[in-house]
Amino acid sequence: MTAPQKSVDVFDEKTRELARDIVARFPEGKERSALLPMLHLVQSVEGYVSPAGVAFCAEQLNLTKAQVGAVATFYTMYKRRPTGEYLVSVCTNTLCNVLGGQEVYDTLSETLGVGHDETTEDGKITLEHAECLAACDYGPVLTVNYDFFDNVTPESALDVVGKLKSGQRPMPSRGARLCSLKETALQLAGFADEREGAVADGPAGDSTLRGVRLAQQHGISPAGFDINTPIPTPSKEAAK
Repeated sequence: MTAPQKSVDVFDEKTRELARDIVARFPEGKERSALLPMLHLVQSVEGYVSPAGVAFCAEQLNLTKAQVGAVATFYTMYKRRPTGEYLVSVCTNTLCNVLGGQEVYDTLSETLGVGHDETTEDGKITLEHAECLAACDYGPVLTVNYDFFDNVTPESALDVVGKLKSGQRPMPSRGARLCSLKETALQLAGFADEREGAVADGPAGDSTLRGVRLAQQHGISPAGFDINTPIPTPSKEAAK
């Protein structure tokens, strides 16, 4: 295998220390498994996975840039060109679309003056169409740096982006306080958010709990179910 080229020096010693921390999480000989969090790490520095970021990951993990690039281009969470401080993703998949998701997206696109995967001139917001965001019970939904805003309308979505552009960080419907895309990427790399109040501890929303409440109301449960009895873990022999 051809030795990877040295990366352009855009990553300081602190970043290299974090990279070594990521690699140390994996068994010897399995270091290449660190690639996914490593890509989030370089995205936390530059706001996207640049050619320098690809080279940095290759250098740290003894991979070729082609190997790193193949992974970085497969997953949509790794951005391959400069991205705004806030990534606004609007679900336009089937259910959200029926409930008005496309109208929400079109309104934001017209107001912000950008299309899919484009960034506003001030560098604040990158807008994107998103496939299912796994929140159909709250549709239509949008996320800001992967934090949810539920049951949005064109008007409420405009309010969210208006606050973002003015320097505010509106509170998501569920989850912790908003952070920038770079801060989010650092968390996805496996490093805790140290801000006060950063960890959410709220309950699930009413829509999520609707099914279990109906089951409780009508006395429905699986046969033999006991909430105090742990679910047994199959033995290795049984799993064969």
